[in-house]
Amino acid sequence: MSEAKSNRAASKPPTVDAEDLSSITYEAALTELESIIARIESGDVALEESLRQYRRGAALVRRCRDVLDGARAEIERIAAADLIAKAESTGA
Repeated sequence: MSEAKSNRAASKPPTVDAEDLSSITYEAALTELESIIARIESGDVALEESLRQYRRGAALVRRCRDVLDGARAEIERIAAADLIAKAESTGA
């Protein structure tokens, strides 16, 4: 690898591999996604790298949606349990 490529690789922010996205937090995924958007919008990224970053961004968006869907389901379970408990306590 050339020294220029080595320096560019060293300056890239650390990322989690696609197969490890299940362990990344919502906040970390969102921060990385914002960084990807900024790099692509800057126009300083070659087309091939832009495509790679776009794919990574799409995976991060899916991760964020999965986390939000899980949170929504948990809220619905809590709300349902509260309704059941309230109904049972009132004798309904």
